[in-house]
Order: sequence, then C-alpha cells, then structure tokens
Amino acid sequence: MSTFTKVILYTDQDGYARFREEQVALLEGTPQARLSALHPASGYQLRHSPVGFRSEFHCTTSPQWTVILAGQMEIGLRDGSSRIFGPGEHFFSNDLVPEGETFNPEVHGHWSRQVGEEPLQTLFLKV
Repeated sequence: MSTFTKVILYTDQDGYARFREEQVALLEGTPQARLSALHPASGYQLRHSPVGFRSEFHCTTSPQWTVILAGQMEIGLRDGSSRIFGPGEHFFSNDLVPEGETFNPEVHGHWSRQVGEEPLQTLFLKV
C-alpha cells in the first residue's frame, strides 16, 4: 500500500507544541498516480516573508496545511527543537490554544522564521 507522510504540528496534552508524523493511505487513483481520499478545504492564503523575518511565539488560529513554495521556513518549539522546511515540503499546522485556556506565551505555541538568503513564500490551505 502506498502512503503519504503527514507531518503534524499539534498541541500536546501538556499544552506544548510538538511534531508527530502519521501515514495517510493512498487508496484511490491508479498505480501510476495514487491518491488519498478527498479532504475538505475552506480557502487559502499566500504569504511572502522577507529575509530576516521571525515571529514571536504564537498558536495556529485554525487548522491549516502549510506548504513552502520558495525559500526555507524554520519552526521552533518550546523544548528548543526546530525543523526546517524547504520548497515543496509541507506540514499540517494544528497547534491550537487548548479549549478553555487563554494563550500563555510561556507554554503555548511555536515560532517561525525565514532561513537563508531567499525570501520565504508559503501557501496556507485552511481546512
């Protein structure tokens, strides 16, 4: 069976953002072009971030796929770990503030930044 690796940025039970990976089965299509089931989407946004961009810690406001179109994006977590995503790479951003809580900049969220000498261009596909 063919699968697609879905990298997920999520809020764990302790309120901290973490990465995990899960496999999405590609059960449709043809042997030459395997497809997953159709998933809903509500819209998209494009973003340009200049060289030197870096955000503060924040949470995703609604679940979304983040696809790197050009440049590189680094995502940093509270535990000091980070991952860099380049052109064509992607992750599912779902690190929401836990229900019933207020954003706590000492616990919740992640930061993002542009890496390297090329501006960062991203596609946010809202689900």
